[in-house]
Amino acid sequence: MSYQALYRKYRPQTFSDVVGQEHITETLKNELADGKTVHAYLFTGTRGTGKTSCAKILAKAVNCLNPQNGDPCGECEMCKAIADGSVTDICEIDAASNNSVDSIRELREQVSFAPASAKYRVYIIDEVHMLTISAFNALLKTLEEPPAHVIFILATTEVHKLPATILSRCQRFDFRRIEPSKICERINYIADCEGLTVTDDAATLIASAADGGMRDALSILDLCASNNTVIDENVVANVCAMAGNDYLVKLADLIKVRNTEGALLLLDELHNSSVDMLRLLSELIGHFRDLMIIKTVKSGNRPIVCSADRLKTLEKQASNYDIKEIMSVLSVLQSANANMQNGNRRLEMEMTLIKLCNPQISSDLSSVELRLTALENRNVVTKPKTPAVNVTEELPESTDEDIPVPEMAEVTNSDTKPLLEWTDILYVLKKSCPLIAGVLQGSSAYIKGNYLLIDTDNGQFKTMVNGNNPTYRNAIRNAAKEILGVEYKLGPYKKAENEIKDPLAAFAQKLKNLEKN
Repeated sequence: MSYQALYRKYRPQTFSDVVGQEHITETLKNELADGKTVHAYLFTGTRGTGKTSCAKILAKAVNCLNPQNGDPCGECEMCKAIADGSVTDICEIDAASNNSVDSIRELREQVSFAPASAKYRVYIIDEVHMLTISAFNALLKTLEEPPAHVIFILATTEVHKLPATILSRCQRFDFRRIEPSKICERINYIADCEGLTVTDDAATLIASAADGGMRDALSILDLCASNNTVIDENVVANVCAMAGNDYLVKLADLIKVRNTEGALLLLDELHNSSVDMLRLLSELIGHFRDLMIIKTVKSGNRPIVCSADRLKTLEKQASNYDIKEIMSVLSVLQSANANMQNGNRRLEMEMTLIKLCNPQISSDLSSVELRLTALENRNVVTKPKTPAVNVTEELPESTDEDIPVPEMAEVTNSDTKPLLEWTDILYVLKKSCPLIAGVLQGSSAYIKGNYLLIDTDNGQFKTMVNGNNPTYRNAIRNAAKEILGVEYKLGPYKKAENEIKDPLAAFAQKLKNLEKN
């Protein structure tokens, strides 16, 4: 006798056997027990969640000679005949290869004939979204006025591709991804039946890799069992060509500390070990997704599938990450996932790691966010070359004069330096004091001795910082100190008399200066 795959050997034979879809199976059982059937059903959901199994069970249940509370008995002549495929009244059609209008027209001719041996002629159309528009139109005419002895069961993974006219004529059931805990229970049950030993961590890893699909989970178990009767986490990782949890943690640590060389060498090691780059990228996305959940879900059951030891490792690593960093990394990884579908996968993965470790070389929004986050989180900042001293002197209270600082010469004077970090200071200021940050929009700043000189044409600036309320002055000084590491006095940057004020003229002057150089 030839070997039978586990997912076929343990395919559910009754609605009660179906795992993780109780919201569907209970409804179908109640309807059938009450003798209420409809002429068209639509089963939709991701692959491996039980759509085809439920369709076959439904086909048996409506024709069973001795139904048991909506379930087929599995013992009567009709149930056995349907199970071995000898009943011609149960027709399974693959719409992916039979999607033409001619195929549906042939089906329409068949439905007019009474069933040969069963009570109902049942048509199971799998991947129905693959039908052409003409085929859908032909099917619609049959769904509108079907014979009483015909039942259609349409199954699809992409329900959004079905015309609304088809949807409106079917009773729809949405199959959910199966919970990891239920997949683990099923794996352990089948392992006991097959004489296999599966560790808890291995079962959890299989459930994670299956992504809510029972068929995929049993296929992975089948592969693991081909050479091993004892299945642990390493066996599953090798079968699935997974990088393994240790590698994911190491990669995330290297990305955090911007270690480009270390990340690329680790990637090379994984590549030489025949780790699939697309799978590695998918796992890395899942890893940072887990970090995101840990940072944002503080109580209750977190939607993370992993062992207790693995969860502790994730929690420790998440404590070193800022949520904005995690979100930025995920955005870059998602972009790489789209690019990796075509082209050199190893090269795309290498480029992605370089971007993550060196956000300054990329101009996309995610990389900009990473750079800003790094500025916010840095604890030690290089001080400006110009000597500066800590001061606590307050600015004068309300006055009609400018903030009293020495008259400033042109920017080109050697003792006045443009403050390149001003944009970073405004970014911090935008969160701590949005009002003054808005007033300083488009401004620039300079350093002269222990003064931070602000150049802005907004007249509100002088009024706000010269007032009795020190809030705005303190907000600016605190933001500057957070970025620069020192505290400055504040002052307005006073343009020299011969300094060009017209922006267009200033631009023209810059061009002339460039030409001279």
